[in-house]
Amino acid sequence: MGKMLLSKPSLVPAFCWEEGKPCGKKIISSLKAGENKLVCVTDGNSFLGSHIVKELLSRGHLVRVTVHNQVDFEDLKGLIKEEDMNKLESVVVAKMKDLDSLCDAFSGCHAVFHTSSFLDPHGITGYSEQMAFLETEGARNVIEACGRAAYRRRCIFTSSLLASTWTSSNLDRVIDESCWSSEEFCRENKLWLALGKMRAEKIAWRKSKEMKVKLVTVCPGLLIDSSFPHDHKETSFPYLKGGSIMLRQGLLALADVGKVAEAHVRVYEAMDNGAYGRYLCFERVVQRLDEAIQLENELKIQGLLSEGTSRIISEEIQSNLSNSKLNRLLFAAPHMSCNQ
Repeated sequence: MGKMLLSKPSLVPAFCWEEGKPCGKKIISSLKAGENKLVCVTDGNSFLGSHIVKELLSRGHLVRVTVHNQVDFEDLKGLIKEEDMNKLESVVVAKMKDLDSLCDAFSGCHAVFHTSSFLDPHGITGYSEQMAFLETEGARNVIEACGRAAYRRRCIFTSSLLASTWTSSNLDRVIDESCWSSEEFCRENKLWLALGKMRAEKIAWRKSKEMKVKLVTVCPGLLIDSSFPHDHKETSFPYLKGGSIMLRQGLLALADVGKVAEAHVRVYEAMDNGAYGRYLCFERVVQRLDEAIQLENELKIQGLLSEGTSRIISEEIQSNLSNSKLNRLLFAAPHMSCNQ
């Protein structure tokens, strides 16, 4: 395995430093794949990734986490309490562009949760066309590595609701799992996050057939939680580009990050019992102008959602989204249901 940052029983990062550069000191974990169903979560230090890690641990799964570098490991320790860090099988360095390191990270895994996104966590660069390209290449490598290295070729892939909503001709139709955003429309309107998520998911589907990987994708709306927007407002901006159009069309959906994480794990656990394909995942749709203005105020993006809508919207906006497929899968857990 590549550079390992956490190994039982020690939490000491497996890095040695020479002239400021890490070298590949390797520590072998005392836990062996096969003692339990080992799963790997890419970028476990991300907003969603850390919640998926915690959800998996709470349900008794054995979890390995990948991060990009030492700094990400420190971020992970800030997001996951020490008790949960001690439960992890290992934390390893694996870069999305390095196929060999991904193969090492996925070796022996029952499934891979690919949560990676190239959003700038500090909001400096946002999400660019180049990031859309990196997202796509990362998805290709993850599925390739999953097919080569995982002992059960399964991947639970995080896409986005944006991969389905942006077309030039969806005004009168309900958006569900059969819908895809238009690459041409996204490029023309510089909707780079939608473009990146849509292209990455499509690449994942094509590559999964080639590599015989069993794939399911979860497509969440704008992620929020109790700390929103204070901790995560910068990562919301790329999602909300074109937000006033989403609002008017009934497509501005919010998703509690904890419930999205639970949905990922529940879909994984149901893969032997018929879970398949794509799942749109959201908790509610913003259907009133005052709700949109409240969201703007919380994010300090006045006018981004409501500009040009106050004279158009006088009543509750009709939702044009359906997440009935996910609701059916989660029927046994009523608290997970989402409004349609």
